[in-house]
Amino acid sequence: MLEVQSINQYYGSSHILRGLSLRAAVGEVTVVLGRNGVGKTTLLKSLMGLVPINSGDIVLNGKSITKDAPYARARAGVGYVPQGREIFARLSVRDNLLMGLATQTATTPIPDELFELFPVLGEMLNRRGGDLSGGQQQQLAIARALAAKPKLLILDEPTEGIQPSIIKDIGRVIRMLADRGDMAIVLVEQYYDFAQALADRYAVMERGTFIAQGPGHDMAAKGVRDLVAI
Repeated sequence: MLEVQSINQYYGSSHILRGLSLRAAVGEVTVVLGRNGVGKTTLLKSLMGLVPINSGDIVLNGKSITKDAPYARARAGVGYVPQGREIFARLSVRDNLLMGLATQTATTPIPDELFELFPVLGEMLNRRGGDLSGGQQQQLAIARALAAKPKLLILDEPTEGIQPSIIKDIGRVIRMLADRGDMAIVLVEQYYDFAQALADRYAVMERGTFIAQGPGHDMAAKGVRDLVAI
């Protein structure tokens, strides 16, 4: 589904992403790990088109999206859940979810499945997003990205600042979405145990490059926990 081919990205004269290549398959969770400041969020923003790459290629379902604007990537099937959630605090839960349907026709309804995945959102449809707890806001951010039924779901540290009970719920949803077999998932995560439990494939970043990649079941044997320990 997703092929990242030798991409390089700079902020001014700083070389942030250094020849990164990555593949994410449908039906799998590809986890990207690494210490703070190694370029993980920049990688995800590059995939979404929020920052430009200087060279390389990003291919979705056999078609290059490297030069596409973020809205075009959303239309092509990329769903993005940014770090920090970035929901619309003054809009209701309903309106936040409708924003996730911006690439669809005006009559497209909010999928009922979102309320099956996250029942609390159905109970709070008319509540302002800013009045939700941090965990509820994270569920809203994920549901917003899922509203348009993406082919590729990108999640940037969805467990950050979230209570343990909701972390379990989010992990269950991510695993279910992958097992359904109709989307690829790329997950950046600092919480090692959460990442290991979900990873079908893993990649470890250091100074803008991958220093280790492999199947998720090899993470313990390859000492990945030590590679990403702060």
